Formats: sequence, C-alpha cells, structure tokens
Amino acid sequence: MALDVTWAVKWLTLSAQAMAEHRVELIELDRAIGDSDHGENMDRGFQAVLDKLAEAPPQTPGAALKLTAMTLMSKVGGAAGPLYGTAFLRAATSLGDTAEIDPAAWAGALAAARDGIVARGKAESGDKTMVDAWTPAVEAARKAALDGNGDVLAVLVAAAEAAEAGAVATDPMVARKGRASYLGERSAGHRDPGAASSALILRAAVGAAA
Repeated sequence: MALDVTWAVKWLTLSAQAMAEHRVELIELDRAIGDSDHGENMDRGFQAVLDKLAEAPPQTPGAALKLTAMTLMSKVGGAAGPLYGTAFLRAATSLGDTAEIDPAAWAGALAAARDGIVARGKAESGDKTMVDAWTPAVEAARKAALDGNGDVLAVLVAAAEAAEAGAVATDPMVARKGRASYLGERSAGHRDPGAASSALILRAAVGAAA
C-alpha cells in the first residue's frame, strides 16, 4: 500500500483503536509513576481526531497529521497533548504537501517528530520518557530507508519494532524527567506510559500499510 492520505487516515484510525483497546493498560502504567490519566487522555484525544477527520477529510498525509496535531493539543491534557501535538506538527511540516511518502520522507518525518518532542520536553535518551521509544525508531527507520531498496513497509516495521524495544527498555530506568522523576529510584521497574503509547502508534502505522 502506498503511504498516501488514505494510509494516513487509516493509521490515525488504527491509532485511535489502539488507544481505546490499551486505555486501561496505559492508565495502570501511569498510575505507577505518574498521575493515572495518560490512557484516558490519549483515548479521548484520538477519538476527537477521528471526529475531526470525518468533519474535514484531509487531502494529503501532511494535512492529516497537522489536523491531528491541532486536535491533540486542544483535547489532551497533561504533558502528552503538547508533546504529541508538537510531534505530529513537526512531522506534518517535514512532509509538506507531498501526496505519497517514500522511505526517506517517512524517516525524515519521524526524525522531525522526535526532535519536536525533545525540544518541547527537554528530555534525552535514558531519561525514561517517550524519547526512549522515538529515538530508536528514528535510527531504525533511517537505516531501513538506506538499506531497504525502496520498501517503505520495511521502514515502518523497523521503526515500530525499535519503538517497542525502546519502550520495554524503560522498565529498569530511573526517571529523570517529568512527574515520574519525583519518585527517584522508585520509578525503576515500571514502563514509561508515553513510550508505551508511542510504540502503539508506530505499530498502528504498520497495520495501516499491511
């Protein structure tokens, strides 16, 4: 499947389904080291995205991501709204008006999204945040884009698998940013909820192209 606006809308639809299906799981992860609202916020935010997509169907992938960014910023509370909103907005800007995304463009959009998260949240790899899912995803996507002979699905899969591994890798980390950092050593042994939701979103991108 080409990574066009149809794919983008399907990706966002599958992301919304993932947030609904994993809402309780994300709430439980956030209850351990945060304020328990990540699952609820992400579910509500992505349901609002679906409503907006239905109201004003986008014409390009970038337009779909910009609409998502604006909606998440207005509907998602806590840190997740600004962080995800910035990520989707930076990705949309990276893609511009292109009608179909090739491997290099997808890798570039992921990098732009990650850089937006870093700029907004001031977090780095190892801080036990969503950056720990996004940075491995960016690196894997870049490598796959170079090695994959134009296979965009391979780039999507590489990014998703790296994000999932990155989320798991937050389990033993001691949080250095956000509300979880207040717990100090007690934050170890729990997965970062933002990294977990990031992995779900990047896996949904694969499902949309399958």
